[in-house]
Amino acid sequence: MPRRTSLWGFLMRVLCLRRPLAAAALLLVVVPAWAADRPVRQYTIEQFVRTVSVGGASFSADESRILFHSNASGVPNVMSVPTAGGSATAITESPESTYAVAYFPQDDRLLYTRDAGGNELNHLYLRELDGAERDLTPGEKLKAMFVDFTPDGSAFYVLTNERDARAFDVYRYDARSYARSIVFENRLNVYPGPLSRDGRYLALTRPRTSSENELLLLELQTGRQVTISDAPGNWDPQYFDVAGEWLYYLTDAGGEFSRVRRYGIASGRHEEVAAYPWDVMSTELSHNGRYTVTAINEDARTVLSIVETATGRPLQLPALPPGDITAVSISRSERRIALYLSGDRSPRNLYAFTIGDTAAVRLTDTLNPEIDPADLVDSTIVRFAARDGLAIPNVLFRPQQASAARRAPAIVWVHGGPGGQTRQGYSAVLQYLANHGYVVLGINNRGSSGYGRTFFTADDQKHGREPLWDCIDAQRWLAGQDYVDPERIAIVGGSYGGYMVAAALAFEPEEFTAGVNIFGVTNWIRTLESIPAWWEAQRQALYQEIGDPVQQRELLHAISPLFHADRIRRPLLVLQGANDPRVLQVESDEIVAAVRRNGVPVEYVVFPDEGHGFSKIPNQIEGYGRMLAFLDRYVKGAER
Repeated sequence: MPRRTSLWGFLMRVLCLRRPLAAAALLLVVVPAWAADRPVRQYTIEQFVRTVSVGGASFSADESRILFHSNASGVPNVMSVPTAGGSATAITESPESTYAVAYFPQDDRLLYTRDAGGNELNHLYLRELDGAERDLTPGEKLKAMFVDFTPDGSAFYVLTNERDARAFDVYRYDARSYARSIVFENRLNVYPGPLSRDGRYLALTRPRTSSENELLLLELQTGRQVTISDAPGNWDPQYFDVAGEWLYYLTDAGGEFSRVRRYGIASGRHEEVAAYPWDVMSTELSHNGRYTVTAINEDARTVLSIVETATGRPLQLPALPPGDITAVSISRSERRIALYLSGDRSPRNLYAFTIGDTAAVRLTDTLNPEIDPADLVDSTIVRFAARDGLAIPNVLFRPQQASAARRAPAIVWVHGGPGGQTRQGYSAVLQYLANHGYVVLGINNRGSSGYGRTFFTADDQKHGREPLWDCIDAQRWLAGQDYVDPERIAIVGGSYGGYMVAAALAFEPEEFTAGVNIFGVTNWIRTLESIPAWWEAQRQALYQEIGDPVQQRELLHAISPLFHADRIRRPLLVLQGANDPRVLQVESDEIVAAVRRNGVPVEYVVFPDEGHGFSKIPNQIEGYGRMLAFLDRYVKGAER
């Protein structure tokens, strides 16, 4: 679990529903001539979150249908849609968020996963041909994750931490009887990775720091273990080739950016495969190895490469609408492809085609039809120089109605992590804020993913200082733009971003007009002492990244906003899930109580059925609606 996937993860998923609103308000805002030739319509949060959110893509055995998940019911549930197009069928109707995993390779049984109220203790479920549901990983307080089917589909692998909450073991399940056997008992303080197709080898990673780990190769039958990593860096195993001769992996060892390399199992030789002037996020092989799909993080957007493995020749894709391809699934026959396409003004939609087709079939239509894309905005990449000269990249959403003649309020939006990234693409929340007249600057402060190893590690042991100073410098950059009102700038963020909000209000109390803390850390000592058990292998890496709660207690006390809450003087809104296993509710309870003692306006919303992120539409409507009302009251309406 490399940190580049964001350990704390701002998991706010703006999941939406296509259902007309009985009394949908459309507010007209006159915009300057440079922005548009017509007024911009403003939409309610109900309209924004009723844009459907979809994800996952698995072909059925006969490749006639695709399994995916959608929140069209108000809660994420599993659906199936014909590959040729047509109406989707609901597979699950659970009140808990349920996510598609895969169809079985030989019939229409399928797998999906769900937790309870956002507690992240996901179980793996099976749906039989007769519709019966079976929990394949029963038990209390365990977490399970699907790995993959064997090449012939006769078995599949699953990770669970049922034996020891701190470690994930690997189990093999028979695809017919569901009898299972343990393949790897994890007593090495490692994270299991991919298995070779013959089941002989297992790749493992052992965290050292947040930016360095070890890559190991384990021969399961003999127990022979080889350390593959031969230099400091981040090592991320991806797949074994079809013949079982090579392990492909990503690493930034010896360079700035993650690149694709491979390790010869027999020879012990490393070879370079592909490198770009940006981080490679993933690379994967189709079922029989005919195609290779590689995702590159190119300046906060995903660029996908699909090539014929043997020749390196790019696959000729059918005509598609404008946008970025963000995910690809290739069928087991390697004849059909499903992909997701999205853009700043268009949420992701699922498409499918047969290789050689000139056109793809759109299988979903996710944007709420009440919303005109012309009323939304395109993001741009902007950079400013921090106080020490470091270039800080950002994703800027500028409202159409903002101009020098009509200065707009603004928001510094801070992503989760540490080590996350604000990226281009559709965001219902950011579009909602921009549509209501807020300039939104999604800062990628030092320590963010995607900009090289040096930038990524620039926040180590510096939290509450340099990364926070980047946010203050972002506020000052915004204040210098002629379309921004310098007296009306807020800071908003979730998870680690929520920590930055609380830190900004406590340590730089005069800089921002108000703050919105979405399940943010406020007491690092408690957070680091109470990390989820399944992060045990990552514990020391987190301590080295942020601070050791025993050895560096004084440091963590100094950078925790809770212990300096008496300095907070700006209005604060806090949103929290009661079942959050990463940032416990007590963190938010305590900061709210402490700030209220200052006589400062504080609003607090707790969702009893959510965790680290809000997946249910009623909660999104309340939470994000409360956020806009708070910002309108204390930022947009602030006296100047």
